[in-house]
Amino acid sequence: MRSGAFSEQPATSPTSLRWRVSPGFTALKCAVTVVLAVAAYFFAGDRSALTAALVAVVVAGAYALRDLLAPVRLAADPHGLTVVSGYAGHRRLEWSQVERVRVDARTRAGLRSEFLEIDAGDTLYLLSTYDLNARPADVAEELARLRTAGGSG
Repeated sequence: MRSGAFSEQPATSPTSLRWRVSPGFTALKCAVTVVLAVAAYFFAGDRSALTAALVAVVVAGAYALRDLLAPVRLAADPHGLTVVSGYAGHRRLEWSQVERVRVDARTRAGLRSEFLEIDAGDTLYLLSTYDLNARPADVAEELARLRTAGGSG
């Protein structure tokens, strides 16, 4: 079984897989939100610093809350996929709706980034290593195996 993947069956014959954000990184976001809130308290006397600190609390809190509300970013079974959609919603896609699954790798400013692209016709879903808590290439391989096992290859 790949890192970040959860399977209800042994890795040799998966029936359902899920990929979720890293719990450790979610905890870090929550801790940063608390630290920023404490900092805002100490900046209560300085109106502009307080405003900046409160904006930072709201932004960090929003990211942490999304991770808490929708930790599973991608789930797959022999019949299709469920992907995170919007802030914390989910959308179910049958395999027949999925036109292509591929990995988009780019290097910019010396940094390499990989995204799992799920093309569902009018909608393109992009999931990062952070979203999946696994390498997008590994997830793409698992999805190809699962799709083939479901007879929708």
